[in-house]
Amino acid sequence: MISKALKATSFYHTARYVLQKEGAEVLLAEGVRSHDFKLMADDFLTQQQMRPGKEKAGGHFILSFHPSEKPTDALMKKLAQEYLTRLGVVNTQFAIVKHTDRNHLHLHIIANLVDNEGKAIPDSWIGLRGKKIAQQLTREYKLVPAIGKARKLDRVELLNESEAVKYQIYEAIAQHLPLSRSFEDFRERLLKSGIETQYKYKGKTDEVQGISFKKGSFCFKGSEIDRNFSYGNLKKTLKAEKQPELSKSAKPLKRLDPAPLVHPPSFSTKASSQSSTPGNAIPAIVLELLKPVASGGGSAPYELSEEERRRRKKKKRPFL
Repeated sequence: MISKALKATSFYHTARYVLQKEGAEVLLAEGVRSHDFKLMADDFLTQQQMRPGKEKAGGHFILSFHPSEKPTDALMKKLAQEYLTRLGVVNTQFAIVKHTDRNHLHLHIIANLVDNEGKAIPDSWIGLRGKKIAQQLTREYKLVPAIGKARKLDRVELLNESEAVKYQIYEAIAQHLPLSRSFEDFRERLLKSGIETQYKYKGKTDEVQGISFKKGSFCFKGSEIDRNFSYGNLKKTLKAEKQPELSKSAKPLKRLDPAPLVHPPSFSTKASSQSSTPGNAIPAIVLELLKPVASGGGSAPYELSEEERRRRKKKKRPFL
């Protein structure tokens, strides 16, 4: 079972769509008249006026079941009410309507987000919360889970032939896509699994617009299997997977150790007792590079002569 939450901009239009659909059947209505969509909308609007600041007070929720499942009306009512309770949509008007116009059973729930006491029902992140609640109910009532990203289907035997083949293709793509480095590589890997890849081209050009996967007599568009398997998303995935391959083929740059840090000589008038030790001696080539560039024919080195050091030492006077 999967969930979809919408904000109903108009109780009138929502009630008309839900109730006038061919084959629609009201399973349960609380606080509203269910035999006429106009009267139902009026009932919702009357309660909404208790809190006029709540402009979008219509909650429209859709619960869809797997095509292989045929839950009873009693079970569907129970699931819908539990769904609303966990969502926090309580103490308010609602209507639960069954639709059979598609190959899978689904419920439309209209609920007033202004409760019976005139208080606004919180609707932040209501879509995400609804999806999580639907997943919880699916597990608790042992329903067939939706085929989604990286999700295992543990009740494959309940699928019809078409859905079973779709799931087999899904698993094959999920297995081979991370290992593929190009569309050709991807196609060949799937072919070994008995899956044929077909492309849709733009007009009479070579520009690819879409992709389909065929196994046996069943063929599905990539986006029908999973949104991530559309041609555009597969192209992005394969492009991303190709980057490590390119980096491996490139020759790594030779790592150079950093040059030793060379400190310039001290210009202090006080001679260092360690300056003459071999460990702290500055290489001659470094001293040569540190010499100022002279316009004439050379310059004196930076090191003071022994005589100059003695002369400066004599001039030094102690502090009083």
